[in-house]
Amino acid sequence: MKQNRRRFIRTSAAGSAALLLASIDSIAMFNKPQRKPSNGFRMQIMATNWGIEGSMDAFCNRAKQAGYDGIELWWTDDKKKQDEIFDALKKYDLEIGFLCGGWQTNPAEHLAAFKKMIDDATGQSRQKPLYINNHSGKDFFSFDDNAKFIEYTLDLAKQTGMKICHETHRGRMLYAAPVARTFMNQYPDLKLTLDISHWCCVHESLLADQQETVNQALDRVEHIHARIGHQQGPQVNDPQAPEWENAVKAHFAWWDKVVERKRKEGGNITFLTEFGPPDYMPTMPFTRKPLADLWQVNVGMMQLLKKRYAS
Repeated sequence: MKQNRRRFIRTSAAGSAALLLASIDSIAMFNKPQRKPSNGFRMQIMATNWGIEGSMDAFCNRAKQAGYDGIELWWTDDKKKQDEIFDALKKYDLEIGFLCGGWQTNPAEHLAAFKKMIDDATGQSRQKPLYINNHSGKDFFSFDDNAKFIEYTLDLAKQTGMKICHETHRGRMLYAAPVARTFMNQYPDLKLTLDISHWCCVHESLLADQQETVNQALDRVEHIHARIGHQQGPQVNDPQAPEWENAVKAHFAWWDKVVERKRKEGGNITFLTEFGPPDYMPTMPFTRKPLADLWQVNVGMMQLLKKRYAS
């Protein structure tokens, strides 16, 4: 009896794994653009430590073993933590992208804290980041107050030669598509980190009614946060679940356009697989048990991106 039960469990697990792989292949190949090899094009996929416990060394080791090219982290002014980060990056031969931002509700204080953080991140000489991604300003700051973040980073990008992007994130200055369009029209050199899952949530749609603005944004994208959102939230429980097919296809259609542009330019594109822990990750009531394994969902997305874009 016990042997039969074990055999059933092993068979069920193997069947589930096979279905998972089939699901990944199906999504990766759906309407996959036919592309010719592009000289100079490169895609790099980063891991997030958001919701991941343990040391920096253990996280970097795990990311390397999974097949990531690098990691994305918030910049810290803690010298001990900086040493841990840069030592682990060197040990495991990983790239780095830094997040910068502020939380102050006063615009002047917020800007001052932001300037210090991004100056430190771009000024350090331990390892040059692939990019700086910014959680810039606040949705309740005035246009002029939020514009100061863009103006400062445009000058800093010219001075340092670094790729500096502002994220389309709820609560920040680019929280909604029409608001972002106003900034894009004002600042032709504004570069974006696309986390379009936030716009899906803000506008309660897959943005079919704002295609012109979305396309304008896609032309500015240098970095992508690869999380699948939907009309009522910024994160599906598992992108391989069939009920999210339309949302998954919409996100990949947007990402396809960015990758195709980068291929034509012979440039680099970076992705961060950024499915997050509770309360981004849906949970069971009372127990708050996550409905999916966070690490496996992110690794599955990384594998999916490689299947779709690496060849």
